[in-house]
Amino acid sequence: MLEHESISNPTHSKTTGLPRKRFYRARAHSNPLSDSHFPVPISPSQFDLTLHYPHYFPCPDKSDGSKKIEFADIGCGFGGLLISLSTLFPDKLMIGMELRDKVTEYVKERILALRTSNPGQYENVSVVRTNSMKYIPNYFEKGQLTKMFFLFPDPHFKEKNHRRRVISPHLLDEYAYVLRVGGIIYTITDVEELGEWMKSCLDGHPLFEAVSEDELVADLVVKLLSTATEEGQKVERNDGQTFRAVYRRIGSCVPH
Repeated sequence: MLEHESISNPTHSKTTGLPRKRFYRARAHSNPLSDSHFPVPISPSQFDLTLHYPHYFPCPDKSDGSKKIEFADIGCGFGGLLISLSTLFPDKLMIGMELRDKVTEYVKERILALRTSNPGQYENVSVVRTNSMKYIPNYFEKGQLTKMFFLFPDPHFKEKNHRRRVISPHLLDEYAYVLRVGGIIYTITDVEELGEWMKSCLDGHPLFEAVSEDELVADLVVKLLSTATEEGQKVERNDGQTFRAVYRRIGSCVPH
């Protein structure tokens, strides 16, 4: 819930008003197959947007449905990509989905602080604590999203744990369901084997095709994949490699 709160507390910087990460640190990854306890809407129509976007939905139960979330950052971490996208696409509603409770709380506080210090901005971005590997269809309708982001996901190196990976043939079926035709999936990792895995899964799925290199060069979002997040900045500082896969949702071929 993104309600206005006083930010004059020791967990926030006195100069910027932004939350300090050291008070919100958590394990780098969580087990997505374990049971966690947090509220989950029973259907997309039950997902209360007034709690997340009060500027657009000031009154509960009075949304006309004309404005919907279009971008989803899966495993959004500390929210770096979301914050960058918010000003790049000010007319698009976007949400981060994060399993770790402390990290989710940090992103909430960060957005609130930015809204306070930049009136009229960052009203289009929010975050929710949830398990996107289990509950994506509870939040989004068929064909609702235009962009999905999977940046530096947990590699789950052991073969027995590959079923925990956030990109898999089974989960791509769900992502294809909530992405509209023409929508884009963006993935990036610094683990070569995982990069090959994600690319292989996407190549093998009948509802996705690789975006051409010319289109990637023209896409303003692509550069943010490696620069906007804490993980990406760390890789860049260490002169590491990244492995990117960007795919478009295509229509199904129905035989005549």
